[in-house]
Amino acid sequence: MDHTTTLTQHVNASPEKVWAVITDIPGSAATISGIESIQLLSDGPYGEGTRWKETRTMMGRRETVEMWVSQADPPRTTTVKAVQGGADYTSRFALAGRDGGTDLTLTFGAEVIKPTVFSRVAMALFGKIGMVFTRKALAKDLSEIAAKAESL
Repeated sequence: MDHTTTLTQHVNASPEKVWAVITDIPGSAATISGIESIQLLSDGPYGEGTRWKETRTMMGRRETVEMWVSQADPPRTTTVKAVQGGADYTSRFALAGRDGGTDLTLTFGAEVIKPTVFSRVAMALFGKIGMVFTRKALAKDLSEIAAKAESL
């Protein structure tokens, strides 16, 4: 059982500037208001295998999730994964130059791992509502990423 949403934000900045913002994991709590804190778990520059813990409050619940970069092709695409609460989460950022700026597309997906009858019913009842809240939060994230990249 899979739920996916895709959003695109045009950014008046080069793909390189947008890439610098989305890959600045230590600075992401200062850029994205929905992120409360970041704890790096790996050393070195952003790339496949980079790991961190991210704390956010969504729908009234504060959660810390371990995340990692599963794919990076600078400055075109990167994929970030997380597994939490029986679900596998994937966030894929794609950057494409357009009109002197960048179209930043985020595709977010959530898939229940080993779905049970209960989890199938819960996803059928609440999955779409959860994705509405998630989509709103992601749109705000993209707007804040754009503002930061445009200020560089």
